[in-house]
Amino acid sequence: MGELEQTLEYGAWPSPIDAALAAAHDGQPDAVGFVGDEAWWTEPRPTEGGRRALVRRTADGTPRSVLPAPWNVRSRVMEYGGLPWAGVMRPEGPLVVFAHFADGRLYAYEPDAPGAEPRPLTPLSSVGGGLRWVDPQLHLDRGEVWCVLEEFTGDKPGDVRRVAVSVPLDGSAAEDRDALRELTEARHRFVTGPRLSPDGRRAAWIAWDHPRMPWDGTELIVAEVTDDGTFRELRTVAGGPDESVPQAEWAPDGGLLYVSDRTGWWNLYRDGVPLCPREEEFGGPLWRVGQRWFAPLENGLIAVVHGKGAGRLGVLCPDRGEVVDTAGPWTEFAATLAVHGSRILGVGAGAHRAYEVVELDSRTGRARVIGAAHQDPVDPAYYPQPRIRTFTGPDGREIHAHIYPPRHPDHTAPEGELPPYVVWAHGGPTSRSPLVLDLEIAYFTSRGIGVAEVNYGGSTGYGREYRNRLRERWGVVDVEDCAAVALALADEGTADRDRLAVRGGSAGGWTTAASLTTTDVYACGTIIYPVLDLANWGAEETHDFESHYLESLVGPHAEVPERYVERSPMEQADRITAPFLLLQGLDDPICPPAQCERFLARLDGRGIPHAYLAFEGEGHGFRRADTMVRALEAELSLYAQAFGLNVPGIPTLELNK
Repeated sequence: MGELEQTLEYGAWPSPIDAALAAAHDGQPDAVGFVGDEAWWTEPRPTEGGRRALVRRTADGTPRSVLPAPWNVRSRVMEYGGLPWAGVMRPEGPLVVFAHFADGRLYAYEPDAPGAEPRPLTPLSSVGGGLRWVDPQLHLDRGEVWCVLEEFTGDKPGDVRRVAVSVPLDGSAAEDRDALRELTEARHRFVTGPRLSPDGRRAAWIAWDHPRMPWDGTELIVAEVTDDGTFRELRTVAGGPDESVPQAEWAPDGGLLYVSDRTGWWNLYRDGVPLCPREEEFGGPLWRVGQRWFAPLENGLIAVVHGKGAGRLGVLCPDRGEVVDTAGPWTEFAATLAVHGSRILGVGAGAHRAYEVVELDSRTGRARVIGAAHQDPVDPAYYPQPRIRTFTGPDGREIHAHIYPPRHPDHTAPEGELPPYVVWAHGGPTSRSPLVLDLEIAYFTSRGIGVAEVNYGGSTGYGREYRNRLRERWGVVDVEDCAAVALALADEGTADRDRLAVRGGSAGGWTTAASLTTTDVYACGTIIYPVLDLANWGAEETHDFESHYLESLVGPHAEVPERYVERSPMEQADRITAPFLLLQGLDDPICPPAQCERFLARLDGRGIPHAYLAFEGEGHGFRRADTMVRALEAELSLYAQAFGLNVPGIPTLELNK
């Protein structure tokens, strides 16, 4: 113990990381790209209504916002969106096209032109969710931009079609739907944007259909491009019902590169030949159209994001099948890459660094931060020191987790006191928790509350077999694995058995609610924009993309209706005995608030302490600073009350019964 350390019970440690500071650092840069020699990307703006700003790094090295508020460079295709912009450099300056979140339209903008304003390229539609756009690819020689159109044909979430289209750059389609040229027939429910081969003669894209999700099985389609720009002679060259291809690109010499998990791991292929066969991932789940885990360079090398349980940035030599990883403090890179000459752009983070825009020179191996640079807002001594752990679950199965013990530079707990711990269940559920600096986690650990992020069975990053553990067992494996980690921490003397909590958002909200209804492990829980009602969620209440997701997670409803009843927190609400906090966005199209309202009605008069905070203007995932502050402080107050903690300086959450 240092001379200045003071003894104070867990939860009572004073921390400079308040909720406002955590909210200000929420989110990460994304959608990196080059416009000529300039690096561009998008960044979150929590204090500007939660919009995403488009940022360019000009010749003097200064990052500048391209568009003022309220312009929001973000797509709503499949609700999760994807790549929302593309740009090229012309002699007179950059030309950028982007999707604007507020109205869904595609716009063109020349930021260096005097008095220029964004001009719409696509029309509006009053039908259902309207017309939406994602994954644009600029083709100046053709005077058009290729992208994915999501077109609603009615008012129901499933009244929708998606197709690759050509949008004229002259603005002739801004008021005329007929001026859009569809590149393919709407043969598939879901498609990515087509990529044009270097010789302009072939196009490649990815497609899939209900009931498969893109990590279950997709098709890689190649077509011949005629002189008039239409596609013909379509053929499937990879993928299938049990083979997931999440990305495809053309190499500069015309070879077709793609990622496939045909071996059980997402590996990289060229024209069907594996380039670096390993038991690790070179791809991931395609939640957003236009995600990139690899990018071919002009010299034949390939920038890759790869790893097992983490995504490192490296450069692959296809001839030798070897990868040289980037040196630096970044241990996790997001699924966004861009290349220009020998330069590689990515978004990287580490255990003590938030996500930042990183540029790697593939010739020298030198990497540097060029945007959204991490700056410690407080002394890093307040950050947790995470531990990568593997636990044993039911049937001896492995469970991967990141453990964040309480940490404070000036305070320690009384001898013999064990800390409270909160188990964090990630969303998806086909996703994972990356090991990166998160000030929301530090908000708790710096006060004396430990956090355990559990990459339960079904998580990505560990191969298809691990991912498939959740098939038809959602609400079982995820709940068991989270509980196994929590109890193991208690059994080994790391955590206080009587002061365990569980929290999660979206699918993690489901796991939290299911944990509270089926186990007695936790003293309380925080349920954030959750799935609660299986029978109604998939069939009627969610968006089209995930409307058949439950067929793989739970099973076909017509065949196993009893599972939908047995596992739904909605149907098991009378089993909850622990206090809980329920957080919900009122504009959430993925997990709508109606579920929360029905769930609370089931609990009415049962005397279970709880609070329900619903936020206007918030969708699936909170983006506004004021929302995040209120939610985080409410969560901490719940733990203070359930664990008997003396937490100074936060509003008391009123719990109803």
